[in-house]
Amino acid sequence: MPVTVDTTSNSGASPLEGSGNANYKQAQSIYDFTAVDIDGNTVSLDRYRGNVCIIVNVAILLISVEFVFKGLKILGFPCNQVIGNFFFGSQEPGTNSEIKTFAANYNVKFDMFAKIDVNGDSAHPLWKYLKKKQGGTLTDGIKWNFTKFIVDKNGQPVARHATTTDPFDMEKDLLKYLNQ
Repeated sequence: MPVTVDTTSNSGASPLEGSGNANYKQAQSIYDFTAVDIDGNTVSLDRYRGNVCIIVNVAILLISVEFVFKGLKILGFPCNQVIGNFFFGSQEPGTNSEIKTFAANYNVKFDMFAKIDVNGDSAHPLWKYLKKKQGGTLTDGIKWNFTKFIVDKNGQPVARHATTTDPFDMEKDLLKYLNQ
């Protein structure tokens, strides 16, 4: 049964409604989580079972290319968080509705979710899980938008790519998991 986590956020993100397995430490895969999509609907990540996924905290203002690989799903989570040393530069200041409209203007075709926090106590449990499974360099915190996690067909995070990694440079990793 999905757990509702009531949190406060300094980023304009919505409270974590339908956040799935709020105890990310006990999660077995991304399929244990739900997330609210850009339209406000609770989505079970189990719908991505059997697909390789890229989960990325996006700044729609900077997205201009979508990658199409057989079986690849891209899950975009807008973030505009300011916490500690992590500041996302107001790249996602809009509401979910404004972000959706802006994305439509750029013909974004991947699945967009509601704005969330990715760091600190108010981070969505999915993002706590991803960071636990694929730690970062120097710190596990998400340092900027465009941190990318590759998730295999079994729902396991198998790679983490920095904000500076060009998605085309991920092709070798993606093909490895798509061809399994």
